[in-house]
Amino acid sequence: MKRTVIVNAHVISPDVDMEGATIVIEGKKIKLVAANKPAHKADRDTTVVDVRGQYVMPGFIDVHTHGALTYDFCDADENAIFEVARGKLQEGVTTFLPTTLTVSHEELVAAAKNARKYADAGMPYAKAPGIHLEGPFINVKCCGAQNPKYVRKPSVKELKEIAKVYPVKQISYAVETEGGAKFAKDCIKLGVVPSCGHTGAKLKDLMPAYRNGLRHMTHFCNQMTPLHHREIGMVGAGFLIEDLNTEVICDRIHLCDDMLRLIFTRRSLAHVQMITDSLRCSHCKDGYEFIMGGIKVKLQNGEARLEAGNLAGSTLWMGKGLKNVHDVTGIPLKDLVRCTSWNQAIEFGWGKELGKVEKGYTADLVVINPRTWKPSAVFVDGEQKI
Repeated sequence: MKRTVIVNAHVISPDVDMEGATIVIEGKKIKLVAANKPAHKADRDTTVVDVRGQYVMPGFIDVHTHGALTYDFCDADENAIFEVARGKLQEGVTTFLPTTLTVSHEELVAAAKNARKYADAGMPYAKAPGIHLEGPFINVKCCGAQNPKYVRKPSVKELKEIAKVYPVKQISYAVETEGGAKFAKDCIKLGVVPSCGHTGAKLKDLMPAYRNGLRHMTHFCNQMTPLHHREIGMVGAGFLIEDLNTEVICDRIHLCDDMLRLIFTRRSLAHVQMITDSLRCSHCKDGYEFIMGGIKVKLQNGEARLEAGNLAGSTLWMGKGLKNVHDVTGIPLKDLVRCTSWNQAIEFGWGKELGKVEKGYTADLVVINPRTWKPSAVFVDGEQKI
């Protein structure tokens, strides 16, 4: 069996901060993680990779990302998902949920078909085990950068039709919409994580869906009812209800430093998930203009905005988001790193395989340069892809 040995690693994994470590990979699995191991020599069956003290972390899991490298998952071009996956791999993401926009049913089915083609091709870049439907069942008054033209009521029939083409792992919708509480239960029966997002709900609107199993909030604080002393809204709910898994865009643009500090120091880190919510302009230079779901967007000063000024998404890389939170809060990386991978893995049923640098786990790993916070190597299923 092919063996890869990573030496001189600074392992950062949930509750682990180990310098001078050796990681032994056999096939797809991690066989050993230990400090101060004897030197290994390369031979016909063994590849030795010296990472020279760089961080080795669990490969990032991004459950909310639309695009990269000028491509969007909803593009008609069947090559789009391949390019998005290639871009995510460059960012250190080893597993992702390609995320849709609020568009027509036909476009959603076409995106699912393209995801199927990517899977059939063996997923040559980052792994995409399923898709995230962001919309179209949202509150038309809370569209943000989504196109109100395509907003519609929750439909289990439509969800099933899309999932029949390719698995749907998560759906973001407004719980206050007609049938929203029952829809949460229907999603769970189908193996889909229901998430409250693009919502004008009050706490009383959330609770029926919560009682039916909803435990996820889409890009927490963004496009949801704010905290108020006479109605705590969805932001208040995120602080009050501990087991809500809250997505956070950590680019220091969508949320100010004080809000990041509040979230990461007052909420249980077991229920915070860093996401990128990246758009096709990720990896692009300022001045890049594009159409997203029929709406014009421009990238300026690293910010993707509509003509009216609304934020449209991000250009964030997960490693930079991790650095941002570490800088803002001072929380040790061994505690924060669970928010980039393991929490996501637990919620989606992969917690015994992904999200840790530990014996028995799948060797999905990212090597992060601590000076640039960019990946210098990425392993997927034990194979070095970058």
